[in-house]
Amino acid sequence: MSARPADSGATWTVTLVKAGRTKIRYPAEPVADDGTRISVRAPWAAPDVRDFGFVRFEPGDVLTEHYWRDRWYAVKEVRGASGGLKGWYCDITRPAVLRGTGLVVEDLDLDLWVSADGASVLRLDEDEFEASGLAGRDPVAAEAAVRALDGLEHLARTEGLAGLVA
Repeated sequence: MSARPADSGATWTVTLVKAGRTKIRYPAEPVADDGTRISVRAPWAAPDVRDFGFVRFEPGDVLTEHYWRDRWYAVKEVRGASGGLKGWYCDITRPAVLRGTGLVVEDLDLDLWVSADGASVLRLDEDEFEASGLAGRDPVAAEAAVRALDGLEHLARTEGLAGLVA
């Protein structure tokens, strides 16, 4: 199925859920939906700077976010206000669900950061994942999450992520 371009001027709502609660909800412009991968574009949703040490998210940044209905991750291409690529922030999630104009994604705590040049590949929040208790509550989901993180890290270190979201 070919990518279906988004309706001009349409707005969807992306809802990130964590441990059964809404973590964040924000508007996004739909870019494409090929039946498996859903892509949206949104400005940095927070009103202030968030400095992680390895990257700064700040007002003016634009994220092109790619979600899959059949994969346990989301890949967010992060560009600064000037358009320069900062890198890719990857959330390990359950497969995305699109209902009308609402995109719902369940965050499973694990993350991966890949710098624009691919030199820095960082696994993040493994301590939060362990503390979440997911392995005890839902071992199948926990195993899928770890496999997804391992697979994304391998891809980032070998081929890079650009081809995944092209």
